[in-house]
Amino acid sequence: MPFPSHRLTKWTGRLLHAVAFTAACTTAGLSHAQTLRMGHVTAPTHVWSQVADRIGSNLAEATGGKTKVANNPLAKLGNEAQMINLLQSGAMPLGILTAGALSNREESFLAWSLPYTFTDVAHATRATQTPAAQTMLERLEPHGMVGLGYAMAGMRHVLSATEIRTATDLANQKIRSFPSPIYNDWWTANHAAPTAMPLSEVAPSLTTKLLDAVDVDLDALVSMKYHQQAPYLSLTNHMAFPSVIVVSKRHWDRLSEAERATLRAAVEEAQAWGFEQAIAAEARNLATAKADGAQISTPDLASFEQVAAPVRSKYITRNALIGAFHQQATALK
Repeated sequence: MPFPSHRLTKWTGRLLHAVAFTAACTTAGLSHAQTLRMGHVTAPTHVWSQVADRIGSNLAEATGGKTKVANNPLAKLGNEAQMINLLQSGAMPLGILTAGALSNREESFLAWSLPYTFTDVAHATRATQTPAAQTMLERLEPHGMVGLGYAMAGMRHVLSATEIRTATDLANQKIRSFPSPIYNDWWTANHAAPTAMPLSEVAPSLTTKLLDAVDVDLDALVSMKYHQQAPYLSLTNHMAFPSVIVVSKRHWDRLSEAERATLRAAVEEAQAWGFEQAIAAEARNLATAKADGAQISTPDLASFEQVAAPVRSKYITRNALIGAFHQQATALK
């Protein structure tokens, strides 16, 4: 089930309402020319970067060109920990941060990485609307950020130098993994060696055999062309990979109610648009990877799902919001 098209229409309607609201307030001096820096770690072709551009175009339209967004992809403003510091200080007003990075501040975001919770990207997008997912956003405020929405990448799979047919084939494999406790637990449970590194270092590390495999979404794979170094793509479909659209709380606190309404509407429309793009991109990226030489297979998923159960249980039982999210998300299947 795709993200409903009526949602996109609803968000567009809110944006138009915010445009009218802001126009009415501009004469009262509530709007001024500004360029807002926005940072994230993905390539310009990645759907998250496109969402950032969409937010920028929405804000420009709503403010008559007075508010613009400077999109800074590929960690140009620093890694995610550094960007969080910039957001907290107000030096970077906007950001798109991985849920995994935010879990270092608010543990409940680990819920998004519970293995085999989601069937596909569409399922994950629906889960963003659950009460638990919205509570996660609210819990960012004590950490100097205001969570306004989500952006979604593709499901995560395994790209490797040798074919992966079952979970046991990962034994002793050095796999590039997101730097997160739950990712470490997941890959360690598969007897692999999780290795954290920036996306920019993955291709040379595959070439020099410092890595054997990559935990990757298809959008990043196609954007960075990792399959040119490691040709085997195993469709494990083990996790979703969302990011969170955030605004610096210091910046937010300086905004008028009209400006907040405009920003929120711009993000909501971009969120809905981005979900539709992410859903459509999954099949398109798979076809692109195949046409570009990736050797694609579906492994024995039962072997991976068996490993997943105790990993899920560890996090569900230790954090009430993670448990609530898992229950609400699985009910959407």
